Amino acid sequence: MTDLERQEFGRRAREVYEERVRDLVEPQYVGKFLSLDVESGDYEIADVMLEASKKLRERHPGKIFYGFRIGYTTVYSMGGQMKRTKPRQVKA
Repeated sequence: MTDLERQEFGRRAREVYEERVRDLVEPQYVGKFLSLDVESGDYEIADVMLEASKKLRERHPGKIFYGFRIGYTTVYSMGGQMKRTKPRQVKA
């Protein structure tokens, strides 16, 4: 996969997460890991990213997944603080 393809894959994964998944998993699973099949929108949640990916791979062998930490802007932090996502605005 080229850098451009990786960027597009990441953009599409974030779009699918925001539009179809986020409201289903936040706030009850904040801090857990989510592995997402971008093509189908199917996902798996676990305490460890590898567990989530392994469970999802059983249903979607050979696919490439995108990982999220639910409720945070990054999956991992190396010596810094993880930033929480902004709460959704309630539409009136």
